[in-house]
Amino acid sequence: MASPSPPAPQSDRAALLKAFDEARTGVRGLVESGVSSVPALFVHPDPYASAPLAPPGVSIPVVDLSLPAPLAAAAAAEAARSWGFFHLVNHHQALGGVPEDYPARALAAVRAFNELPAAERAAHYGRAMPGGVSYSSNVDLYRAPAASWRDTIQIAFGPDRPDPARIPAVCRDEVLQWDAHATAVGRAVLGLLSEGLGLGSSRLEAASCLEGKVMVCHYYPVCPEPERTMGLVPHSDPGVLTVLAQDAIGGLQVKQSDDDGTSRWVDVKPVPGALVINVGDLLQIMSNDTYKSVDHRVIMNTREEARVSIAIFFNPGKRGDTIFYGPLPELVSSDSPPKFRNFTMSEFLGAFFRRDLASRALVEHFKLAAHCCVGASWNVGVGRRSLDIVSSG
Repeated sequence: MASPSPPAPQSDRAALLKAFDEARTGVRGLVESGVSSVPALFVHPDPYASAPLAPPGVSIPVVDLSLPAPLAAAAAAEAARSWGFFHLVNHHQALGGVPEDYPARALAAVRAFNELPAAERAAHYGRAMPGGVSYSSNVDLYRAPAASWRDTIQIAFGPDRPDPARIPAVCRDEVLQWDAHATAVGRAVLGLLSEGLGLGSSRLEAASCLEGKVMVCHYYPVCPEPERTMGLVPHSDPGVLTVLAQDAIGGLQVKQSDDDGTSRWVDVKPVPGALVINVGDLLQIMSNDTYKSVDHRVIMNTREEARVSIAIFFNPGKRGDTIFYGPLPELVSSDSPPKFRNFTMSEFLGAFFRRDLASRALVEHFKLAAHCCVGASWNVGVGRRSLDIVSSG
């Protein structure tokens, strides 16, 4: 393996970041230019040394949506408690309206956009989100210690709908269709997880947890030195729930921690016809620590083909500075005191945007001391602004 490049002085790094961004062609543009090594901006020091890999055969649980509702709810709740992640299968059959050729058509359309000529992609490139849509490389490009090897289309689908004309034409119809189908999946999964908390199937949806939606369409180009960079650094998702569609390339890994504190990375190998579901930080808080939001990452693969994934993050749509979130009151009692304090979404978002993506500070920031007694009430009202994030796999 080649020796890591020394870090550039801060002034030089800023100039390199600006030049890369102003090229408007993303990481895909670097590959098109014929780079034979990973530029210093993208080099992660020892990126894969944080924990060992799990033995082959260890995998996240599978939840079958075609099972009777009580069995599916029990399986989803157990997976959310023990892993924070699971494969969801048979959603096409169980939900009826989800066509068999989705999400494959949406993934193919996102790939097609990212493999357009550079000049056509550049016309869409920018960090602002006019009409709720953006295409850029690394939303945290100017904040992260090292950039990751990916480009992203980001679309805010709720609480306000995006301007369809802002979505690149080559993938517009397919991502709009996938939003509708994935929302049906999210509704079904939230119902199972709500049942798993003993609250009835509609409790989480009633808390507006399906109304704030952000779709991120990630493209991970072929990398000349996959051992020197990452597709996505270890992180947890800040929202309620993530529905992820991935192609057959692979690269997503989930951190599994044992009771003794030891951790290992588990490959989430693509399963034909399956979606990947994961718990976000806000659901961990709302469930009063019953469900777990866990770290995950995307490693670079050695295959000569780019990886594509589409994640939809479901978040509260009702917001405002007088609307408080925290553990659901039905889950709090003298025998089960709150593990987290209440907060507004403004405070939650502020804590998110101040932290590094790889930090666990978001959940920890709102955690109460163990001796704290039952706190204030939990309310839901009306507000706006989406969790504009690019995470998950």
